[in-house]
Amino acid sequence: MTMSIMYDLPIQNISFTTFKLNGFHDLEEWRPILSIPYFLMFLLSTASNTILIYLIISQRTLHSPMFVLIALMAVVDLCWPICFVPNMLLGFLFDWNRISLVGCLIQMFFIHYVGTFQSTLLVWMSLDRFFAICRPLHYHRYMQMPNFLKFIVVPVIRNIILITTMVYLAGKLKFCMNNEIDHCFCEHMALVQLACGDISVNNIVGLTAAFLIATADFIFISFSYVLIFASVIKSGKSNLKAINTCVTHIIVITCSLLLALMSFLSYRIRNNFSSNSRTFISTMYILLSSCFNPIIYGLRTKEIREQFLKFINKAKIFHSNVVM
Repeated sequence: MTMSIMYDLPIQNISFTTFKLNGFHDLEEWRPILSIPYFLMFLLSTASNTILIYLIISQRTLHSPMFVLIALMAVVDLCWPICFVPNMLLGFLFDWNRISLVGCLIQMFFIHYVGTFQSTLLVWMSLDRFFAICRPLHYHRYMQMPNFLKFIVVPVIRNIILITTMVYLAGKLKFCMNNEIDHCFCEHMALVQLACGDISVNNIVGLTAAFLIATADFIFISFSYVLIFASVIKSGKSNLKAINTCVTHIIVITCSLLLALMSFLSYRIRNNFSSNSRTFISTMYILLSSCFNPIIYGLRTKEIREQFLKFINKAKIFHSNVVM
């Protein structure tokens, strides 16, 4: 009994400060091949979002509130994969998968905060559509920056408080049993479940963040679009463009929320998901939205599509002049 206590004490006093990101470790020699589709998706996300940001900044006709919000969404979709994909690819190709606890917490904060900012942007977009369709005469008054800030300051502060609290509590834990994170990046519960102490508070804070951010935003967005549909039907006008835009937004939001909840709850409820499945869902939740949002919110918008075609034509003319 005495010997057992003596062996237990050093373990409890040790807390790992360096971790190994061990995502898709079961695939072993297939990991370098797995880097190819992830690199292509990262390249697509970076190129498409950069072009979209450039088009909106450079064209005065795209400086209205709706296009500014689309540009902000493109900035989020550009930055989100950068938080983890380069590091993940290095891990797949060269086994460079070590990360310090401080680095892990910083990565966790940015991945989760950028994700919550995307959710908040979708709320702002639903507000923009609500004012444009249901209050068209007062649209510019509501969407002026001083007035619009009243709608956005509360969710931004909410996101900062909840994510900072979540990351701070994770940083206070002791990790004395294992330092292998079964993920490709520092996902909150993937790190927290390695702790050797009580993690019930961390679990509650994580669930609270999910409910007060993703779920609350989804409810608000759904309510906004219900009001929009009701307004269109009540007016008797055939506003197919408005309905098409709203339906597209709802489909994107629903798919994003389902992937986010699957990723989030897979660590918190008993399920048959393998570690590879959990990692795949988490990475696809980020990369799919980053790749397809420029198409859904960008190229499907007539004004942006016209500017994009002009951009392509100018690029062709420039290329032909260089060749000549």
